[in-house]
Amino acid sequence: MPKMKTHSGAKKRFKVTGTGKIIHARAGKAHLNEHKSSRRTRRLSVDSILPKGDAKKARRLLGI
Repeated sequence: MPKMKTHSGAKKRFKVTGTGKIIHARAGKAHLNEHKSSRRTRRLSVDSILPKGDAKKARRLLGI
């Protein structure tokens, strides 16, 4: 059986920390930011840790 390929979309969106947690960028900061408050855009700038259930799916896509 051939090797599993890493999901190209997943490898662009997720990063794995040293402790094995999966980090992602928050949604909602790509465009239409003019009307959003500075507080909101700052909060969206910070990467966050994926919840356990989603992390399991992401691991499968990343081949971890």
